[in-house]
Amino acid sequence: MAQLTIEIPDDLAQRLAPFNDQLSELFTRLIATTLPGESSLGLGLPATAELPPTYLEVLDFLVARPTSEQLLTFKVSEQSQVRLQALLQKNRDTCLDPSETAELDVYEQLDALMTLLKARAYAATQNISDSPYSV
Repeated sequence: MAQLTIEIPDDLAQRLAPFNDQLSELFTRLIATTLPGESSLGLGLPATAELPPTYLEVLDFLVARPTSEQLLTFKVSEQSQVRLQALLQKNRDTCLDPSETAELDVYEQLDALMTLLKARAYAATQNISDSPYSV
């Protein structure tokens, strides 16, 4: 395996420290978002695939610059929840096709992102300075 050495500011190094064991995956995702034909925004979707509506729903919410309180109470639409339940049920009953698997992966990524955002928002509302979610 090749080794790469880069110089970064100390504050960025501190922020990246919790992700040291994930840096290879993070760089892979970054590259996938910039190389044409590999995937749609590094989400595992074909380059020609449209973004799932739930992804756009979350992006629109975040672009609106929600407050910590709004982050804490955010839930995707009923339509998105129904779609997720349908994918999960189909995954239990049969096999998902590759596009459905990729879509389910997007839901998982969004869930992880929103969980982290909500944890940070909660810490901000509680004035918790030594939160394990501080980066």
